[in-house]
Amino acid sequence: MVDVLLGLQWGDEGKGKIVDFLAPKYDIIARFQGGPNAGHTLYWNDKKIVLHTIPSGVFHPELLNVIGNGVVIDPVSFKAECEEIESLGVDLIRSLIISEKAHIILPTHKALDKASELSKGINKIGSTLKGIGPTYMDKTGRNGLRVGDLLQKDFKERYNTLKEKHLTLLKQMNFEEDISMLEEDFFAAVEALKKYKIIAVDYWLNDQIVQGKKVLAEGAQGTMLDIDFGTYPFVTSSNTITAGLCTGLGIAPKWVGKVFGISKAYCTRVGSGPFPTELLDETGDLLRKTGNEFGSTTGRPRRCGWIDLVALKYACMLNGVTDLIITKADVLDEMPNIGLCTAYQIDGEITQQFPFDINNATIQPEFNYINQWDKKLSTCINNDDLPHNFNEFITQVETFTNVKISFVSNGVGRNQLIIRK
Repeated sequence: MVDVLLGLQWGDEGKGKIVDFLAPKYDIIARFQGGPNAGHTLYWNDKKIVLHTIPSGVFHPELLNVIGNGVVIDPVSFKAECEEIESLGVDLIRSLIISEKAHIILPTHKALDKASELSKGINKIGSTLKGIGPTYMDKTGRNGLRVGDLLQKDFKERYNTLKEKHLTLLKQMNFEEDISMLEEDFFAAVEALKKYKIIAVDYWLNDQIVQGKKVLAEGAQGTMLDIDFGTYPFVTSSNTITAGLCTGLGIAPKWVGKVFGISKAYCTRVGSGPFPTELLDETGDLLRKTGNEFGSTTGRPRRCGWIDLVALKYACMLNGVTDLIITKADVLDEMPNIGLCTAYQIDGEITQQFPFDINNATIQPEFNYINQWDKKLSTCINNDDLPHNFNEFITQVETFTNVKISFVSNGVGRNQLIIRK
């Protein structure tokens, strides 16, 4: 079977730490979508590591780590990431496997990303400008280059054909950028990429499943950034939900087992887009400061607000979540009152459904509040240590979503994770 772990909000839920914790139970960790716009943070030997493309099981030497066909790879940032990981003693030649069908981010994809974002003005999406969107556009437009193409004799010719198409588009957008230096780095990185295992992951992974190997599929970004079901158009360019692992790895739905859904004990968002429970006051500032809410990929300050149970229940429904995991619960230790959004008021109507036209809707969130708990969650070791008021918080989340919370992360430490009975 294949279990899946994914974010239920707008990304940055703490997926890296949880994958790292669960990894010993599996034989294979597989990324199925997204690209270097992801930033999965974990701690290894007290060193903070941010993974962008490489799966989060990489520090477990007994595991194999797979980059599926649904992922887009920037050879330049991928080379830098591999060098950092290998400098820590990890043998990626042995443990890393890359799908030949994964698409490649070109230097001109990054230029197109910048040009597109600039053209939107105040309506910009909040892109990370890493070329993700244009690469997926070429994929669906049937123009893209894939990792397997790197091994072909005419790769340079294919590259130049796509590059010229991009330069024509950039000229039409009145955008100029010298990519000569970027190209030099790109082709050096392409050569480095070739030394890793590049195979037909779809066939290989299905063979592993039939043999009884345990696979954990690792999602990137979050459900509310899904291209179909997120806060469109302020979304990413891939399917971030459970269904995405089938197309992103070549796995049939019958193999999907547990679905681990991760949510912070509050909400954050980077960039533009609707955020019904956002706190534009001192409480929001306190959440940001206490939670160190700055993007692991971009460094941008994250917008902060109370947990949105309407959006969370929607995400649980879309993903078929079997196990909820609450992260950064200890951040709420500093809050005198903790809010949980239980409904939206839109044009005088109360609803618990996530609206279609959320970008233009005037939403007044309705909250339940819980008083500050009398014990620091970061000092708790097991489920019995949790304070009464936090247990009330858990009860409200479980009751509203109808999903049991299986784990609570109560600190940044690798072992600060409470297993609930």
